[in-house]
Amino acid sequence: MKRREFMGAVMGAATIPAMAGAATAATRGTAANAADDRAYMTGLMTQIATPVLSNMSQGQLQKNFKLELSPTWDGRPSGVAYLECFGRLMSGLAPWLNLPEDATPEGRLRKTFTDQALQSYVHSVDPKSPDYLLWSNAGQALVDSAYYTNAFLRAPKLWDGLDTTTKVRIVTEIKGLRRVSPPYTNWLLFAAMNEAFLLSIGEDWDPVRLDLAIKKMNEWYVGDGWVADGVHFHYDYYNSYVIYPMMVEILEVLERLNPSFNNLKPADQHAIWLKRMQRYGEHLERMISPEGTYPPIGRSMTYRTAAFQPLGLLAWRKALPDSLPEGQVRAALTAAQKRIFANPSNFNDAGYLTIGFAGHQPTLGDWYSNNGSMYIVSESFLALGLPANDSYWTTPALPWTAKKAFANETFKKDYYVDY
Repeated sequence: MKRREFMGAVMGAATIPAMAGAATAATRGTAANAADDRAYMTGLMTQIATPVLSNMSQGQLQKNFKLELSPTWDGRPSGVAYLECFGRLMSGLAPWLNLPEDATPEGRLRKTFTDQALQSYVHSVDPKSPDYLLWSNAGQALVDSAYYTNAFLRAPKLWDGLDTTTKVRIVTEIKGLRRVSPPYTNWLLFAAMNEAFLLSIGEDWDPVRLDLAIKKMNEWYVGDGWVADGVHFHYDYYNSYVIYPMMVEILEVLERLNPSFNNLKPADQHAIWLKRMQRYGEHLERMISPEGTYPPIGRSMTYRTAAFQPLGLLAWRKALPDSLPEGQVRAALTAAQKRIFANPSNFNDAGYLTIGFAGHQPTLGDWYSNNGSMYIVSESFLALGLPANDSYWTTPALPWTAKKAFANETFKKDYYVDY
């Protein structure tokens, strides 16, 4: 099916004009009114999610999702791409799907995606399904299982909506991934996220995997909102892709359930890491130029606007620092999305994401990159978990830091802050 057919299949002939227009604008890069920011974001998210969920809910994702592998692919089983695609998509989509049901056009769209997601989860762990995911024979499965389970933390209604057989199968697959020994990098957080998920649903959990991840991340904090990915600091966006969101959300689970846990004070740890993420968010916002561009730095730059996941998470949690007003953050993130998705080649003819940064640029792919990996970009849509009448979506758009700076307007100076 072509991209337009996918959109029509999910949204129907009497679809939401604003959203349909927003999705089209996503590929044209046209300007939109500040009042239409939510429609634009919803339309773009719809365009990204539609081909994946409409196919996987019918057990046809692996049949119809033609893989694109990086030119430097390291030879790992290519089937990991489907777990990457679905797991990463659901992690970013989950906050929006967890909103209460309503009869609005957007509410009906969420209902469609929720139904498709639940059926997709059934296929993902059914060994007889053509869309049974690659849970074994690849260490990469640990990585993307963490995004897969993170979606249930962000949208409990997804877990509650599953049948008992599917829940048992998911728990079995997640526990089975304990066989993977993560390297001393951000991978420690993938193991910890799975254990936090198991704890949250009342299953037996491994405190050692959580304890190790938390201790190492505290050791690797280098100051002023930045965390090293292991012993050595890397200047990339892994603080955004993995470290801050997973650390904060793992600590949220521990604070809420407060298990007996090696004298760790999860409430204190959560407060510290939230402040660190706020400081890092200030840096991210300043990276967005007046035109909506931002630095193409470090490995995995093809994850596109997933670089701004912490800002979306802070917005969704209503935890943006005073230095970052909601209208300013929303305007900056919308500008970045429009700039990245201005080129239609971000999507292939079937509507799936391609490898690239601001279009189809396959040579930017790393040795582990495939087009399934690209669905981590959904992490930049976390603020859609706020209802349409929330102040984040209704407050007037404001110029962001770089826009003010290069317009010779007054803007806040920046100083080192540590926690």
